[in-house]
Amino acid sequence: MEIKKHFGVYGVCFQDGKLLCIEKTRGPYQHRFDLPGGSQEIGEGLTETLQREVLEETGYTLRHYSNPRIYDVLVQEEGKDFAVHHIMAFYDVVLDFERSQKSLPQELLDGSNDSANALWLNLEEITADNVSPLVLKVKAELRGFPDLDMTSYKNWKVKDEKSTSS
Repeated sequence: MEIKKHFGVYGVCFQDGKLLCIEKTRGPYQHRFDLPGGSQEIGEGLTETLQREVLEETGYTLRHYSNPRIYDVLVQEEGKDFAVHHIMAFYDVVLDFERSQKSLPQELLDGSNDSANALWLNLEEITADNVSPLVLKVKAELRGFPDLDMTSYKNWKVKDEKSTSS
C-alpha cells in the first residue's frame, strides 16, 4: 500500500469549555468538524501558515500563539489503495475578536477553500462520527490524556451530506 504524507499547521482555540472548529466541505474530513489550519505555502514559516490559515478559515486574526506540538495519524479512506500519514503541528491560539474581519475571506465565499462555517463545539459534542482525527487528538489532550502515539484509522468513511449529523 502506498503511504502519502501530508503536513499541516493548526490552531487550537479553547475558551469557556468550547473548541473553535470549522466545517470541512471536501476531502477526507468532508462534512466533519476540523481545526482551523492547513498546508504551508512556499516560503512560509509555521507561524505564518498558522496566522494565514486561521484568518482564511475563521475570519479571526491571532492575538497570541503558544505551546507548539506535533501529532500524527494514519488515515486510509474506505475503498482506497493508499493511506495518508497526516502530520500536524498544533499551536494554542488566542484570537483577536475585536480586529476580526467583518465578513469571511473570499476563499470561503468562492469555494476555493475546503472549509466553511467557523463554530464552537462543546467537548461533549465531539465524537468519532462528527469530527476529524485532529479534533479527536485535541479532545484527548484537553481531557488530560494526550495520545502521543500515531493513531491509525482504517476504512475511514468520507461522509456525504446525507449522513452528516450535527
